Amino acid sequence: MSEQPGPGEGPTRPVSVSLHAGTIAALKERTGKRGMSAYIEALIQRQLERERLRELIEDAEAELGPADTTAVEAKRAMLRGEATAPADAA
Repeated sequence: MSEQPGPGEGPTRPVSVSLHAGTIAALKERTGKRGMSAYIEALIQRQLERERLRELIEDAEAELGPADTTAVEAKRAMLRGEATAPADAA
């Protein structure tokens, strides 16, 4: 049995999806007619990554307990470029 390719791997194949007319119009405005597939592919990959990350966080919290909210907020501020995280928040 062969292993399935991961997100973003393997040959591309056409699929049919249903979208609201307003969503399609906004998508075409942002990407043009020829950029829609790449844009949707990137969105789906990003969503899959976010869901997998959420699963990893939930697994870690189940094993180790919840993350320290002060440390999490310090890291978020650092990512936004708002502040430098204190050394003890690492």
